[in-house]
Amino acid sequence: MAFLLFLPTVSSAQGWDKSRYQIDNRMSGYLFLGKQTQALQDDDFLNPGIFSVELGKSLWSSVDGTNGKSCHSCHGDASETMAGVAAKLPKFDPKSEKIINLELLINRERELKMGAQAYEYESEELLALTSFIAFQSRGMTREINISESAKPFFEKGKEHFFTRRGQLDLACNQCHDQRYGMMLRGDKMSQGQTTGFPFYRLIWRTMGSTHRMFAWCNDSMRAEPYPLGSEEYLNLEFYVAWRGRSLPIETPAVRR
Repeated sequence: MAFLLFLPTVSSAQGWDKSRYQIDNRMSGYLFLGKQTQALQDDDFLNPGIFSVELGKSLWSSVDGTNGKSCHSCHGDASETMAGVAAKLPKFDPKSEKIINLELLINRERELKMGAQAYEYESEELLALTSFIAFQSRGMTREINISESAKPFFEKGKEHFFTRRGQLDLACNQCHDQRYGMMLRGDKMSQGQTTGFPFYRLIWRTMGSTHRMFAWCNDSMRAEPYPLGSEEYLNLEFYVAWRGRSLPIETPAVRR
């Protein structure tokens, strides 16, 4: 029996010149991968994250909730209406007066516009829809707006990044600012940029969100992780996204 993979029509494989992955001193995690892993990301016929994008494409048009609507009902062709959206997230949200990311924005739209239940954070469905929407911005540069309203949350995220925590007494910056390019347990440390999320992580054998990666790092520090979707992780995500400004969106990236 033959199985066919129907790829999204938005874009073909990446295969970008490597110069695109570095802006000034800001470097995508792609540059710290081995050639074989880079090849997985470059080719959409090999990239395992494309299966999540395909599921998200199906969910985009699926009617759900009490209002009889789908994402497509309001937003139409995602390749047009969602292009550039992920490149500007997370951001300050006037409605909640907090930082909102793509995952929380999707769930709010589901609840308010569709009358549907919010997806559980890190569920296959939320990862897929997030991947599909972010895919529409692939190749676009990340631009994060630090408005006056956003500054307090940006500063909290920055403080988190530089605060030592856990039994190992480590801060994010000690690995991702001071020691990127060095080896850790057989793996080369990156700058911790998030332009490829949601990404497919080989050691997880599945897709993962930015917050799952934060929680994994907390576990590695022997520190208590925060809940996925928490204000602490949203503020950190906001600051880390700013660190990767002007780098291209790679979703779905592949990482070791």
